Amino acid sequence: MTPASTQNDWSIVPTLAGEHARLLPLRHEHAPALAEAASDGELWRLWYTSVPKPEAMAAHLDAALAAQAQGRELPFVVTDATGTVVGSTRYCNLDHVNRRLEIGYTWYAGRVQRTAVNTEAKLLLLAHAFETMGCIAVEFRTHWFNQASRAAIARLGAKQDGVLRNHQRLADGSYRDTVVFSIIESEWPAVKRNLQFKLECHSNRGALP
Repeated sequence: MTPASTQNDWSIVPTLAGEHARLLPLRHEHAPALAEAASDGELWRLWYTSVPKPEAMAAHLDAALAAQAQGRELPFVVTDATGTVVGSTRYCNLDHVNRRLEIGYTWYAGRVQRTAVNTEAKLLLLAHAFETMGCIAVEFRTHWFNQASRAAIARLGAKQDGVLRNHQRLADGSYRDTVVFSIIESEWPAVKRNLQFKLECHSNRGALP
């Protein structure tokens, strides 16, 4: 648990723990374990994602930690129940004045995709955002061509807000159309119950609905 004096501090990365997943503040020393996790499925080969190659992982972490120092992001490393690093995620586009943020830069080793790890990680992140940080809206953004990500965000209960055309220029020179989803404060109780239900089903039957 985060100390009470820092619970609502938008500059501190909290530690969030559940039965299946644990989210820890990202550190430089996580680079080798994250490189190994990304190698499970060679995630960097998906051209519409931002997962770095193993040799670029250290620089990727440097950028994330620099963004944290500038007050723009709060990056996490994600571990499974055994303590093995299986992926990474962040709070980003922090807007303390308007009580909004985005959950993004999320990726997981192939073996834990569509498992209780991802479901519980999202539950922990959303609960902290709405119930501790006092957010009124949480966004999710993804590439138009990332159909798996779009489906996963919709399964959370997020609603699609729209598409930002030519939103970003990618490393290969192409332009990304960004699909924007959000969950708002009034929707959070139902979304929370749905995620809890999914985890209960996993515990009872070993599979997510």
